[in-house]
Order: sequence, then structure tokens, then C-alpha cells
Amino acid sequence: MSQKTAKTWSLRLLPFLLSFISFVMYYCSYSILQSYGGTSKSPNSSKALCGGWLTQKKWESLNFNSSRQTQLFLRLKDFFWQEHLSKLPLPYGVKGSEFLLLKVLAITANYQMPANLENLECRTCVVIGNGFVIKNSSLGDIINKYDVVIRLNDAPVKGYEEDVGNKTTMRFFYPESASYNPGLQNEPDTLMVLVPFKMHDLRWLKEILYNEKRVRKGFWKPPPQIWLGDVSKIRVLDPHFLHQTADKLLHLLPPKGKQTPVHPTTGLLSIFVALNYCDVVHVAGFGYPSAKNHRQPIHYYGRETMKSMKNSYHDLNHEAKALKRLEESGAILYLHPHL
Repeated sequence: MSQKTAKTWSLRLLPFLLSFISFVMYYCSYSILQSYGGTSKSPNSSKALCGGWLTQKKWESLNFNSSRQTQLFLRLKDFFWQEHLSKLPLPYGVKGSEFLLLKVLAITANYQMPANLENLECRTCVVIGNGFVIKNSSLGDIINKYDVVIRLNDAPVKGYEEDVGNKTTMRFFYPESASYNPGLQNEPDTLMVLVPFKMHDLRWLKEILYNEKRVRKGFWKPPPQIWLGDVSKIRVLDPHFLHQTADKLLHLLPPKGKQTPVHPTTGLLSIFVALNYCDVVHVAGFGYPSAKNHRQPIHYYGRETMKSMKNSYHDLNHEAKALKRLEESGAILYLHPHL
């Protein structure tokens, strides 16, 4: 066989090889999950799926055409003594928000994940959505055993521990979804990760940190005027991740014409962040009822239904398809049955 022919066959076989690798990883991950489901065994068994080569191949199979980024948060040195070269404004860049970021990052002064997580050779992560589907799942004990547990917005933990656990490594939020006292539903070492969708979000945090007069305009829902978060636990998520979620995962960029802007949900964003930072990514609590179902609650807490999503800036059907692609590729694994 000539060298040219061999190269041609290699290129033809490459997609099948990547598909086979994804299938094996998904099957092994599913088998491991089943082995400890409902028992006291640890999801650390999933570390058998870890390794730089496997993680990199899994990432490459997603065809994002970009490198994984494990530095999650904005740092003061990204702005101090140098001009930040972002070409986009929030939510996909920081253009026009540099001064606010300088003020915020100078006070928070912490830009890393905890050292015990940074030093792990393999990080197992679970992203907990707020969907009704996790109710009565009894997944709490399993969730608590992951290295990293990511939660969203103001979703409560107390009173729901049996289903959602009580460990929280990071909580992604924005001002309108903030709880005035994060200590009530989080652990003392939980990182509170601000997702800045607009300049007003950074201004809100600056006013909190510097105890300045609060400006109430610019929010679709009044954010807390008093916020008791631990300054040392505050982080600001790099807008790179929201941009990549919108661009690579949802293909929303650039926006078409003058249509109403559509942005990723905090949940899908968190999954994309986990794919960058973690070696094993599992999810729970994702999924919405049918838009025609006006009675079933959309969250495992509260009574809100799909009516509350009527004027949302999110395309839930589009996101559901993206999640399905991630699941089929073996990039994520659900901890419970789902549609």
C-alpha cells in the first residue's frame, strides 16, 4: 500500500475512531455510575476515565476548534499596567467595562480555584440544574462525593438535601438571581461566581464592595441592596466562556439582523465551564416541561411554571438539542433518567 493510500485510509477512519472512543468513554462512565447509584460508593471511581490523553480527545471530539481554558476567572493583572484587548462588550467581552473591573478586582483580590482542586490530577464535576426532574431523585449523597459541585442562581439547598445534596463548590449567579445572604444556602468555602451579563451587573457588585449608593436602574428584577457575601470568595467569570458557549455550542454568533438577542442560560454556561475545567462532567436537574404544560413547576422548589419563561432571552429548545449532542458524544452524563 502506498504512503498516499495509507494516509487517505487513515483520514477516513479517524471519525470512526473518535466515535468509538466517545462510545467507550460513555459506556464506561455509565457503567461506573450504575455501580454506585443509590449506594455509598464514591463517584471517584470515575477517575478511571481520567487522563490527559482521554480528556483532550474528548474535547477534540466536540469540534469546538478551540483550546480548553482552565483559568476561569478574570484577574487584576489582565487589566493593570496593560490594555485589555477585548473587542466585545458584555456579555461576551469586557470592552467598556475595564474601569469597573479594575475597581472590583482590586477589592476581591482572589482569582483562582482552591489549591486542593487545582492540584488534582483528575477532577470529577457535577453541574446541578434547578429543574423539577431532580425532585424525588434521592441523588444527594452521590452529588456530595464529586470533587466539584456547581449550582445555579438562588436555588435552595436546605430542605432539599436528599435530592440535591448540600455540597457547593461554586455557585454561578448574576445580581437579579442573587440571594442577599449567600451563607444561608452555601458552605463557608463556596465560591460565589458572578456572571456579568451587562455593565450594570459589575456596577452593582462595585457598589456593594465599596458601600456606595445603590443605583436601582438597569435590572429586569431588583437585585439585593444588601449582599452579605464573603469578599474573599467572590470571583468574576471570564466572559470568554459565555462567548464560547454562545458561539461554539449554540452557534448564536454573530446575531442575525435585528432579532431579539438570545443568550445562553446560566445552566448551559456552567456545563461549558465544567467541560473546560473538569475531566469528568456529570449533570442533574436539567430539562424543562413542555411549553404547553402550564401546571408543572419548572424548578424543584417554588411554583413557577413555563409561563415565567415567556419573555426569556433564552432558546430552551435550542439548548435542549445542544445538551443532547453533548450527551451523545459522551462529554456529559446525566445522573437520572430524562427525556
